Amino acid sequence: MGVPVPVGVVALDPVLEAGTRSTLLACPELTVCEPGKARVAVLTVDRLGPAELDMVRTTRAHLTRPAVVLVAGALASGDALHALAAGARGLLLRREADASRLAHAVLAAAQDDCTVPTDLLEQVLDRPEGAERGWAGGSLSDRERSVLRMVADGHETAEIAQQLAYSPRTVTTVVHDITQRFRLRNRAHAVAYALRAGLL
Repeated sequence: MGVPVPVGVVALDPVLEAGTRSTLLACPELTVCEPGKARVAVLTVDRLGPAELDMVRTTRAHLTRPAVVLVAGALASGDALHALAAGARGLLLRREADASRLAHAVLAAAQDDCTVPTDLLEQVLDRPEGAERGWAGGSLSDRERSVLRMVADGHETAEIAQQLAYSPRTVTTVVHDITQRFRLRNRAHAVAYALRAGLL
């Protein structure tokens, strides 16, 4: 057996954190450490919403760039896709996250592999065209989609405004609203996220 993989635990709820830590301690191929020193971070949440997706992004953005395994109490339709788009390398439902499955997901993430249970994978792959995705506000309006498509094609704000017959301020507001709603950094991040999440 090789060197144990250092894994950290991140949770908003101390009870969830303690339970996850206890489960990980039962895995000899893993060693539990502070999240800042981890190669893999396990995020345990009740449900997935904007705050939890921010946790995934923030954890991934840490200096050590740990892989993230997300363990959720429940995932609504489209949540798996949002989690993967935010940077999660593994997904598990809490009721299925015994020591063996959790260790498997962590070890796979440590090797830049991705693990998603079959039912969640079907949720990602089997999206009906035009269906609502994710939490409330998880889709784009026709106007938002039109603006983002033009941003994706490399058009500047003035060009988009002229072609769509909007004011430049309206175009800026539309892009700002998208980045705020999905907690994105900028226009390029908005386009990338929309493409990966199947919203565009």
